[in-house]
Parts: sequence; structure tokens; C-alpha cells
Amino acid sequence: MSILGEFLPRLRKYLLRSARAHFLNGVNLTRFLEVTGTTAKQNGQLKNMKWQDDNQLFELMKSQLFTAVVGDIMDKLGLFHQFLPPKIQALQSNMILAGRAMPVLEADVYAENSISTANPLMQKPFGLMLEALDDLKTNEVYICTGASPRYALWGELMSTRAMKLGAAGAVADGYVRDTRGILRLGFPTFCHGRYAQDQGPRGKVLDFRCQIEMGGVQINPGDIIFGDIDGVCVVPKAAEEEVIRLALEKANGEKLVQKAIENGMSACEAFATFGIM
Repeated sequence: MSILGEFLPRLRKYLLRSARAHFLNGVNLTRFLEVTGTTAKQNGQLKNMKWQDDNQLFELMKSQLFTAVVGDIMDKLGLFHQFLPPKIQALQSNMILAGRAMPVLEADVYAENSISTANPLMQKPFGLMLEALDDLKTNEVYICTGASPRYALWGELMSTRAMKLGAAGAVADGYVRDTRGILRLGFPTFCHGRYAQDQGPRGKVLDFRCQIEMGGVQINPGDIIFGDIDGVCVVPKAAEEEVIRLALEKANGEKLVQKAIENGMSACEAFATFGIM
């Protein structure tokens, strides 16, 4: 049974229990039941919902979901370690990000061009960073880790190129720079904060489209990256359909719980009645 399907009967039972008053804090009971009945029908549509493509999926996520509800569902499914560290936050509070991971592995270096080295990448400015950037596809997220937090991993020109390629955003396990330019572009960017020091003589990209780990969270190419004002979570590709469907149901259900609380129900009774808080 779906999450919403489990507590809708309990909601209706609660309302019927209050029927002798015919009103619930000024809300007509019959009308309230009509509303919940409509929501139940909508839930049936949600259960059978199948987005046509990634464009539709990510627009649905950005308009209907938020990281907290997606994280709650992943907890219920046993996916307990899917949030990136809390220091990774939106560069601007209204930024929302939904797209597929294009993981990038960075490493510290101590010279822009190393003459004596067994690795030819050490003689290449930025390593594979420019190749990784140019390889971005529509709806992908440049998500980078591996560097120490002593230089910026993202900037305005990178954002400009990523937008031209149709990328969804960037997530840096470190700092970004050219902040005014990124904000002017409106490109969804999540990071530790702002810091202008360049990565040129300090870091290089070693690989991309590879598995990475960020704060104990494993990230594979094609996983969904979802970010908003409360942080960033990773939805494994293998679980995405179930996670998103159940998250849509729960978000819909929370609206009903909100109504009940607004109409005077206590927090304890709300949780006992609906199993959601």
C-alpha cells in the first residue's frame, strides 16, 4: 500500500469521529471529505505516474518536491546516507537543482606545470577540467570532489559554458568564485561558500564520469542530484522511480496533515493519526 493510501482512511475516520459538530474549526466536514476524496483520486494518478523524459521529471521535482521529503522517503527505503555534508549549500537561497550526476575527481597539486613527473596530466593546465566541462550534457550536474578547501573549484566562465551545454547546475565539495557573475547568470550552484583563490597552480581534474564519494555518500554517473535551500541529496539511479513516486505521495499527504494542524489538531494527535510529521 502507498504511504498516502495508508493514512487517508485514518484521516477520514478522524473526520467522521468529529461529525456530530459538522464543522472542524469553521471548515464544513462534508466539504473537507470531498477535498480528501479528490486528493485520494489524485494519489491514484500519482501511483501510476510515469514521466516521459528527464525534462519532465526534473521540472516535476523542482515544482512539487523538496529535499526533506525526498530524504525521508530514502530513509524509509533503507537509503540512510544520501545527503551531502551540510556545509554544501546553495550559493543563493532560492536556487533549486535537479539533474543527473556527471562526477568529477579533483586532486591538489603544488605547481601548475610539473616538469619532472610520471603523469602527463601534471604538465596540463587544470588537468582534465576543460574536457570535463565540455563533456557536460543536457540536464547534467558537474559535481566535483577530491580537493582540499584552499581554492575555488567553479566560476563564472565555467557556469557560462555549462549553461550553453544545457547543464542543470554545479555542486562543488569546496569553494566557488566570480560569485556576482554566477548570481547574474542564475546558474544553480552549491558549494562550501565563496573564495577567490584560483585552482590553476593548486589543483587538477584527474578523471570524470567516474564514481566518487562525498562525505561518505557514493555518487555514480547518472544518479539524480537534488538540491534546495536545505541541502543536497543523491537519489541512486536504480531507486529513482520508487523514490520520486513515493516522495510525490508524501508531499501530497503532508498538505492534508498541514490542514489538520491548522484546524487545531495537536502534533501528538497528528502523528498518531497520520504517521507523518
